[in-house]
Amino acid sequence: MAFDVVMPQMGESIAEATVLKWHKQVGDVVAKDDTLYEISTDKVDAEIPAPAAGTLLEILVDVNITVPVGTVVARIGDASEKAAGAPVPPPVAATPVEQVAAAAIIQAPLEDDNSLEGRLKSKSSPLVREMAKQHGVDLAKVQGTGQAGRVTKEDLEAFLAKGPAATAPVPVQSIAPTLPAVHDPSAPTMGITPALAIPPTPAAPAFAPGERVKVEPMSRMRKIIADGMLASRRTSAHVYTVFEIDMTHVAQLRNKHKQAFESQFGTKLSFMPFVMMAACKALRAYPVANASVDGDNIVYKQDINLGVAVSLDWGLIVPVVKNADMMNLGGLARSLNDLAERARSKQLKPDEISGGTFTITNPGVYGDTFGLPIINQPQVAIQGVGAIVKRPVVITGPDGTDFIAIRQMMFSSLGFDHRIIDGATGDLFMAFVKKELETSTFGLE
Repeated sequence: MAFDVVMPQMGESIAEATVLKWHKQVGDVVAKDDTLYEISTDKVDAEIPAPAAGTLLEILVDVNITVPVGTVVARIGDASEKAAGAPVPPPVAATPVEQVAAAAIIQAPLEDDNSLEGRLKSKSSPLVREMAKQHGVDLAKVQGTGQAGRVTKEDLEAFLAKGPAATAPVPVQSIAPTLPAVHDPSAPTMGITPALAIPPTPAAPAFAPGERVKVEPMSRMRKIIADGMLASRRTSAHVYTVFEIDMTHVAQLRNKHKQAFESQFGTKLSFMPFVMMAACKALRAYPVANASVDGDNIVYKQDINLGVAVSLDWGLIVPVVKNADMMNLGGLARSLNDLAERARSKQLKPDEISGGTFTITNPGVYGDTFGLPIINQPQVAIQGVGAIVKRPVVITGPDGTDFIAIRQMMFSSLGFDHRIIDGATGDLFMAFVKKELETSTFGLE
């Protein structure tokens, strides 16, 4: 009997996924747990293993098609079996934009609707909710084509394409005084001159007619990254501070203990676990850097979950080390190396890239002096780690004598949200990190 392969539920809030690649073709023999296909969701890309052994009889969902979870995407069975050819629910991505736009009729708002349909439609994905917030759209007014009427990104884009009438925000009473139609230069205007407003400059075309170009559609991951970075710049008041840190002490500790460390913990010791441990201690000392903004409230997170950016050939992902402040150096190194390895092999689970409270990114691995990264929402701070290089530095000896020495130096930045973190607090945070890296033994001695 043929076995139905269904689109898996990759997380509680994930209701649909896109097929990225089929690793097997119709007629191929498949062993249980062989990688069958790859999918992409709003949170993670993943390789999906075959749930049973047999022959791949049918592929029911093509590459780049988005379908709800639970949809039958393929069938596996005996080679002698004939494909049943059962109909498959229409994929989300296959719906023409024009049809979605025509279906995006205004509906009555759903009030206190706790049904599956109500929750999926009102919540949708984090990306869709953020887009709706940016454009002032009530998701209850958008006809969804996802599971149980869930509003997808494509639905919202089609709704926005209908024009200003569909997305006009609720009028807000202006606090500015009414000004005459003809502006009097001598009259106070509070900086507002409606008749003299400068229209926005239209975006320049990406390429000119006849220009030699190669055009490729963005991947799902790249679209999510692009939308997330733009949303973060519009949300947080980004400010940066950069500190120079002497990493000679850490380098000496690492060289002295790395062999014993690898024997004890079964993993290599890089510089990053030292930075992570120092950041954890600083977050305990300055908890506002481990917070989020909720309207006019500051939400202080009691757990420290460190996100560490991992560069992939196809994009960027931020796995999260949960309760990082409860780990020693060995635990941090093992967790970091395990998450990074599984990120590159598409084996991460959705809950392993969610729930972060503070992020560290390491552009220094590519030789960068330092970076000024964008905050990962809804967090309020992100640390950038630059390259560690040998430089001549003026050192003051115990007797007060100055001399020049070769030291291993690193620049590290902190990007923080000025809405709740002041410059002094940001500097004190980084001064704490600097002192830890330059003086702590990190439990090795």
